[in-house]
Amino acid sequence: MMTTTFDRAVEAVHLAEVDPARSASVAAALARQARRAGDFAAASLAERALGIAALHLQDTDVAARHLRTAAALGRRAEDPTLVIQARLRLVAVLTNRGRPAAALREMDAALAEASGVDHARALAQKGAMLVQLGMNEAASQTLGLAIPALRAADDLQWLKRALSNRGLAHGRRFRFDDAEADLREALRINVELGIDLSVAFVEQNLGWLESLRGEVPRALGHLDRAEETLRKLNAQIGFLLQDRAELLFSVGLVAEAREVAQEAVAALEAERQRIALPEVRLLLARLSVLDGDPDGGLRQAERAVRELSRQKRPEWGVLARFVATACRAAGPGRSRIPPRTPAAAADHLAAAGWTDAAVEARLLAAALIAERGAGERAAIVALAQAARARDAGPAALRARGWYAEALRRERTGRPATALRAAAAGLRVLDGHRAGLGAADLRVGAGQHRLALAGLGLRIAVASGRPARILTWAEHNRASHLLLPPLRPPDDDDYATDLAAWRAAASEAAAVRTAGGDPGAALRQQVAAERRIRDRTRRQPGHVGGAAAQPVALDALGATLADAALVEYVAVDGALHALWVTATTAGFVRLGPAAPVRDLVDRLPFALHRLTTGRTTAAARRLLDDACRRLDAALLAPLAARIGDRPLVVVPIGRLQSLPWALLPSCVGRPVTVAPSATTWRAAATGHAAATGHAAAGGPAGPAGYRAVVAAGPGLPGAHAEADAVAAIHRTAARETTALGGPAATAEAVLGALAGADVAHLAAHGRVHHEHPLFSSLLLADGPLTGYDLERLRPVPRLVVLAACDTGRHVVRAGDELLGLTATLLGRGAQQVVASVVPVADAQTWPLMTALHTRLVAGDTAAAALASAQERAHGDGEEALAAAAGFVCLGGAMRLSAEALPATGRSAAPAAPGGTPGRRTAAPTTSPA
Repeated sequence: MMTTTFDRAVEAVHLAEVDPARSASVAAALARQARRAGDFAAASLAERALGIAALHLQDTDVAARHLRTAAALGRRAEDPTLVIQARLRLVAVLTNRGRPAAALREMDAALAEASGVDHARALAQKGAMLVQLGMNEAASQTLGLAIPALRAADDLQWLKRALSNRGLAHGRRFRFDDAEADLREALRINVELGIDLSVAFVEQNLGWLESLRGEVPRALGHLDRAEETLRKLNAQIGFLLQDRAELLFSVGLVAEAREVAQEAVAALEAERQRIALPEVRLLLARLSVLDGDPDGGLRQAERAVRELSRQKRPEWGVLARFVATACRAAGPGRSRIPPRTPAAAADHLAAAGWTDAAVEARLLAAALIAERGAGERAAIVALAQAARARDAGPAALRARGWYAEALRRERTGRPATALRAAAAGLRVLDGHRAGLGAADLRVGAGQHRLALAGLGLRIAVASGRPARILTWAEHNRASHLLLPPLRPPDDDDYATDLAAWRAAASEAAAVRTAGGDPGAALRQQVAAERRIRDRTRRQPGHVGGAAAQPVALDALGATLADAALVEYVAVDGALHALWVTATTAGFVRLGPAAPVRDLVDRLPFALHRLTTGRTTAAARRLLDDACRRLDAALLAPLAARIGDRPLVVVPIGRLQSLPWALLPSCVGRPVTVAPSATTWRAAATGHAAATGHAAAGGPAGPAGYRAVVAAGPGLPGAHAEADAVAAIHRTAARETTALGGPAATAEAVLGALAGADVAHLAAHGRVHHEHPLFSSLLLADGPLTGYDLERLRPVPRLVVLAACDTGRHVVRAGDELLGLTATLLGRGAQQVVASVVPVADAQTWPLMTALHTRLVAGDTAAAALASAQERAHGDGEEALAAAAGFVCLGGAMRLSAEALPATGRSAAPAAPGGTPGRRTAAPTTSPA
């Protein structure tokens, strides 16, 4: 049977949805052939195929030209169906080009001409256009009329489009089950029809829907599958990048989301998808504000307002004007915004279906009223309206509703019930975050906790009650470490990607050292980085999991024994300290936080000068002055309360990188720096149940422990240091493994570390501030990263990282910590000794040998480090600078078999029953 030109043109239309590039080549030849033969029907089909292919291949101008030609040829063929189908495709193109008024005119004309199944197709296209314009209620109704008729006609091509678009309309109205049902049916039809491109588009929509639901790992899976197909077919990628940026935003990965949103803008501009450009600009505006750039955000928002006005999209225009107001409120123009502006915007936003933005508008209105000291009743009404969001919707929206309710209760004089509302909001967020498996997603999601935890802490501080302050300080302190850790993907592909990243990083370094261009290797490294991040982020968390609850004051005191714990908090720009001992607890206001941050920033410069031997006298004066003033600000006000006890310090922000051993009050004093009081107690007691972590194991006898020592390349003193440390442990350990030279590869070191009691790694260290889990230690075959350490099970109880900066956490919002040390602690290590500053290799090994000698003698790690550092004070400026940067992080441990009470000098056990003596709460000094 012969295939006619018309038949081949029908196939070209189908091919345009599957392989646009090949279809364009085939359809161009068919269009010429059909015109020469006077076959206007076949020519119309071929031109429509060219239009569809051009639409998918990022050229809407060319698509519009071909589709108008297809409609004209359909009229010459006297075939109304050909005319209608071409015009309906043209409607989509005009909408995407940002010309909704022209699209509506074309739409109305097509509807007037259409009948039967063509009328149902026209309704389906109108519904799709209404979805893009943000008119979701009208879109659902219109598509609801089209879908039964398309089903009855068994028109699968148009049915799957209508279902997909109705799924989007349902999703935007938070009707998630209805949305998923429509999208799943559309996916099934596309798979049956073998239309890979449309399968990718529905996968993308499912990813968007799961993102709205807060099901981030599932969302990433859908988006990754969609992107793979779209890039393979060289199809439009702008909309997918927009969805990916929204997803990253939803889990608080602001910098990464902003970068992807900028990529989306560039892609949409290249694809001439003008309808979506203002939407992505609004996303960029919100991200810019969170990234500390409100002026840049305002520029994006104002541009979006202008573009949406030209496109005549009033529903989106309402949102754009509010985003511009929010950007002004985040900058110097805040004082010029009258509260009535966001209050009025909230009503319009709610009417347009922007529920989350309406909540934010009401919260902003209430905040502005409070700042102006007027309209108390109006503020309470605004908060009550915003609080309604706590009952339904995505987790982030419900949490904002609880935040509004907590504010309302506080403003009406009910602080205790306000705290209960804030706690309810945190439970919503914790349940959501437990479903995330990747550490960076968990940390990013902490962004949503800031307002709730900050409000609770402010109310707790005002109460002056140490037990309440401890609870709320802990809510806002490295909370992701309290979630049960998950093992990353345990498959060959993941290991291959890590090896590929390591090889590319090594090649880039080698080429750079040789003076060449490392560009190719860096591109391979970046590609491997993304594959690794994507694999881990697709891992689901614990269904129904939750973070451990903050430690109670009595339980904390019972664990401290002879030590004292000091937890720092900042509220409204002021620094405060909560102190706890075995018998007492109290709270003091220390003063403004800004001067302390400035002093901390001076230390790395002074230490670097001392390390290099340059201008040592001036550097030493700078160092001594900063340390004396920091001591006076941070510890002197507590001296009468904590005496000379060993210290457990729970810092905030910049204090995470403070070399505490330099402070006069800490010289020779055991100091342990902990992410939180809760994680410290869990590590100090070995309570796996406290955090859900795998138990690291109890104290081992002197002859019962296993030690691992490894040295990396390019560090002249590393091998001598490793040999000395290994020799120390061979006198006491059951087994000592030493790795160096070519044998010290990443896999070999990881294999040796698994199940060890104590580990010492001497290597070059690097902190990756953008993606902290790629912070690394340089080994024989390349860098060993945080992602590698996540695979380690079980982790050593004590890890000593003799490398630059490895003790420095990357601190995210809410004092959430990422990096090598945070990874080890999160995986169950009891203690890590590492440096928070760069260190001189030649000056490190005396400190390390002194440290390990004291460990083998039975000292706690904190006491051993304090003793070694105190000796360094008499060994010259460079020795002091090298030693001072090391800190003990985590909990407490010793290699001795005797019971471990805390971090102190003595091993005196706590009194039976927990706390020796009666616990008292000292009065608060200078309450905030």
